[in-house]
Amino acid sequence: MIEGDPALRVVEAAREVGASRVHVAADYGPYGHRRDLDVEQALADAGIELVRTGSPYAVAPGRVTNGSGAPYRVFTPFSRAWAEHGWRAPVDAPADVSWLALADTVAIPDPGLPDGIELPEAGEAAARRRWLDFLDERVADYAGDRDRPGIDATSRMSVHLKWGEIHPRTMLADLARRRSEGAATYRKELAWREFYADVLFARPETAREYLRPEFAKMEYDEPAADFDAWREGRTGFPVVDAGMRQLLATGWMHNRVRMITASFLVKDLHVEWQHGARHFMRWLVDGDLASNQHGWQWTAGCGTDASPFFRVFNPTSQGRKFDPDGAYVRRWVPELADVDDPHDPTPETRRRAGYPAPVVDHAEERREALARWERIRG
Repeated sequence: MIEGDPALRVVEAAREVGASRVHVAADYGPYGHRRDLDVEQALADAGIELVRTGSPYAVAPGRVTNGSGAPYRVFTPFSRAWAEHGWRAPVDAPADVSWLALADTVAIPDPGLPDGIELPEAGEAAARRRWLDFLDERVADYAGDRDRPGIDATSRMSVHLKWGEIHPRTMLADLARRRSEGAATYRKELAWREFYADVLFARPETAREYLRPEFAKMEYDEPAADFDAWREGRTGFPVVDAGMRQLLATGWMHNRVRMITASFLVKDLHVEWQHGARHFMRWLVDGDLASNQHGWQWTAGCGTDASPFFRVFNPTSQGRKFDPDGAYVRRWVPELADVDDPHDPTPETRRRAGYPAPVVDHAEERREALARWERIRG
């Protein structure tokens, strides 16, 4: 491993092997983009060229702009322009490479994780195998089932995209060969990933700050005991606790539940979104800075295509709507596995099961959240 100033170390390495060019996959994150510019300048000063041979996106951030050449701030027009812009076809793998057989030849070391921690299988072969399984078994039903955390309806490909084990152009090419509502919906989800990357590239400060600065004036509470209960899955709201426990156990959380848990933190506990986003980035194995930070801002009402702040998710009704048979809650909140209504257990049921009472009254906190919002509206 080479440590130290990236610009100096890359120049040293290039000189050591007599390189005239250094090829990289372009990084469009705030830190990575600045680093690449510094490396490029240092290499140029040494008479060496930096060549950006690709990126983790079908269309690199900054290339899709509106009629005046400005970046888009709303998803729908971006997605149309993104599709019209198009992308190169993926490079096919060599004919003698069997993706499914390759995994059997690679020994994956034991990461030494605590008992009970689950992590997805890593590597290009694992990514391809999971993707093909999704295309064969679940993509046709994806549009209707993707919001159901209690069933295996999503692709779980976000971790492979995060770590560069599959390219979105490969996925888009495969989706183009399937004419179904599910394939079209999945393509839209890939567009959201590219949109958020584009927004962060245009506004790098939004990795930590508000896209809509007026929301920084909102009155928030300092993280306290209720924040700890949220992080540990002890809020007394079953679908929230299920999601937070899934995150700690697997490094992943269903996207619908990400929205529910985020709304609960910001609008029921009145904790600023950055605290939750930081917790997610610490634990998510698919933690993508652009998607995570702007997903949180969307839920908090201060981002792109923002969910209006007055749209406050009711965790109980959300749980019943998207986990109607309670399978998701029963799996991740085993205290409630055998109760009649895992989404709203009675006080007596909670006592017998050893499950906590709700940390807040949702109706009261909804009113409080809206009152705080009204105060910044002027």
